[in-house]
Amino acid sequence: MISVGIDVSKGKSTVCVLKPCGEIVCRPFEMQYVEKDLEAFHNLLQKLDGEIRIVMEATGIYHLPVLTFLHERRYFLSVINPFAMKKYAKDNSIRGAKTDKLDSIMIANYGIEKWFKLQRYEGDEETYAELKLLGRRYRYYMELHVKALQELTHILDYVMPGIKKMFNSWNEANGKDKLSDFVERFWHFDLIISMSLEKFTEEYLVWAKEKKYHQSRSKAEAVYGLASSGIPTLSSSTPSTKMFVQEAVSVLRTVDSSLSLILARMQALAKSLPEYSTIREMGGVGDVLAVKLIAEIGDVRRLHNAKALIAWAGIDPPPYESGQFIGSKRKITKRGSSTLRKIGYEVMRVLKSHPAPKDDAVYNYIIKKESEGKSKKHAKIAGLNKFLRIYYARVIAVYQ
Repeated sequence: MISVGIDVSKGKSTVCVLKPCGEIVCRPFEMQYVEKDLEAFHNLLQKLDGEIRIVMEATGIYHLPVLTFLHERRYFLSVINPFAMKKYAKDNSIRGAKTDKLDSIMIANYGIEKWFKLQRYEGDEETYAELKLLGRRYRYYMELHVKALQELTHILDYVMPGIKKMFNSWNEANGKDKLSDFVERFWHFDLIISMSLEKFTEEYLVWAKEKKYHQSRSKAEAVYGLASSGIPTLSSSTPSTKMFVQEAVSVLRTVDSSLSLILARMQALAKSLPEYSTIREMGGVGDVLAVKLIAEIGDVRRLHNAKALIAWAGIDPPPYESGQFIGSKRKITKRGSSTLRKIGYEVMRVLKSHPAPKDDAVYNYIIKKESEGKSKKHAKIAGLNKFLRIYYARVIAVYQ
């Protein structure tokens, strides 16, 4: 019974090896993430006599080099939630001292105390691991998309105030951005009103045909009316004006191109999984949300039941009882994947805003909660709870 505690940091780790009753097998030492140090650590573990369990915290990506190295050599690895480790350290420390060496000892002690409760790290299947990484990148580029769109909108408020309301921005499903396409061609109100209404309408219809948008005369007339009454605060004669608009469009398109590329790869991977068609058929789940769900949830077979999936999303209200009192109005923990909560809430929003089959259990559950006096937001969270239970059951059924 040998517990190996690894305190992970960027580029190196501090390792301590303990036996029960606090017997120190190896005092804390540092290990760099290089082949020489990792092989030396592997050789050390091979010399130990007894069952070995290695414990470390999940620390973003910093723990992945040593985790991958040891997992390939089939050691018993347990990756602990940092919150659980923090709570353990708080309950077992009076002075509150913190160093890498003390942390490695504390993690090794955790392994001894929780020996029979440690869950073995099984690793993610390659497809799920790639999907998860792509999902994280997609979220990062989406944040860049929002910032780039805000910058373009800011510039347009100078040269074409109100134009953003006339055109849709980037569409996740088809990758088109009508706003960017329009302002790239007609980048200032002065450019529009320099033409007659008939001339601009002809130009607009030609542009719409080239870009494969709906050729609407009424839209062209509405845009011309907005340009005629609008008051730009940045002159079209200023040499930098056109550059401002077109560079903002260029940045936005670059980000959107990356998003489309990542999403296409995610869809190709997700469609290769057996559960894709089952998930895609669920209410509120489209081509985009299906791959986002799979990327964030991963392989549900690693979870022991649907409650674990709900806890992973952080929407489980913890029970609270004391004596005769039983708490019935509990808030969700939010101790889980914020990304999964956002994706799940978007599924509920789509389900609620689009016509759903009368026999859709989640939709009917949301309506029921609203009829009981719940707010729309709370009703959707309750619906997401039910949705994840159904998701778990259906996906598990695919693999049985």
